[in-house]
Amino acid sequence: MNDDFLPSAQIDVLQQRADVLRKLRRFFDDRGFFEVETPLISHDIVVDRHLHPVGIPKNQITGIDSNSNEMLWLQTSPEFGMKRLVASGATAIYQIGKAFRQSETGEMHNPEFTMLEWYRVGDNLETGMDLLAELVEEILRQPKTERVTYRQVFLQHVGVDPFTCAVNDLKSVALEHGIEIEMPCEASARDEWLNLILSRLIEPKLGDDGGVIIYDWPASQAALAVIRQEEVPVAERFEIYVNGVELANGYHELLSADELARRNSVVNQERVKDGQPLLPEESRLLQAMRSGLPACAGVAVGVDRLVMLALGLKEIKDVIAFPIGRA
Repeated sequence: MNDDFLPSAQIDVLQQRADVLRKLRRFFDDRGFFEVETPLISHDIVVDRHLHPVGIPKNQITGIDSNSNEMLWLQTSPEFGMKRLVASGATAIYQIGKAFRQSETGEMHNPEFTMLEWYRVGDNLETGMDLLAELVEEILRQPKTERVTYRQVFLQHVGVDPFTCAVNDLKSVALEHGIEIEMPCEASARDEWLNLILSRLIEPKLGDDGGVIIYDWPASQAALAVIRQEEVPVAERFEIYVNGVELANGYHELLSADELARRNSVVNQERVKDGQPLLPEESRLLQAMRSGLPACAGVAVGVDRLVMLALGLKEIKDVIAFPIGRA
């Protein structure tokens, strides 16, 4: 008898997952946030080199015949809709909902997954990290979260300064650790080498004794974060790792619509080089930012991974009912 109608997660695990979700909502409700919902399907989408959204022809959704190739998008995160609410007067909001990304399957990935995201007006890099650490410590019952800069974590674990070393130095580090991979060594490939070394050599060593937040990322990896001008400019971006698992990504949020438009254009050029389709650069988020987005910090947390860590499980299929193979 074919039993693939059964959930991949045990029923008692799904009950414990529901308890984690209750705790998350209580955490934010107790701090004056309110829960919101934004569209899963939108005209707008985050323009990111490494995120590949699922597109749907607009006429398939609306039923309106159109000769255009206009697409609607399943959201890779609720970021755009939530920031539009912040620009409209919401000061402390959170959302727990589904997000979708192409080509993401494996022990830690499913194309459809659950994301927690929040924004609070008045938060900056420090207070954004404070709230993230508080959440992880409470939900996972962990000791105080360590904080280390992106530069410090590279120096500590692989002995190179990620801001000043040559790309060939990064290749040498990879080879010394048995990583042989075909990638260019031009300056334009710097972030690819940094991401490779971070994911393969550093991340697995992080967070065995409590969460580790890495902050002050390279400006070239700012995404939608503020860039702080120092001797070497850094992005006010932060990520937390627990037991070697990347759990959350946060920003002291970029407020300039002109800068976001510039970044969207640059990223689309990179996507073309990678053989990926262009994504729409104009959006209602840009309109909202032009009207005035207040200073805030925002954080996105992978809920499935959070549940895995809370329950001591190793694969995402163990904490969701029906992963893509059984959906």
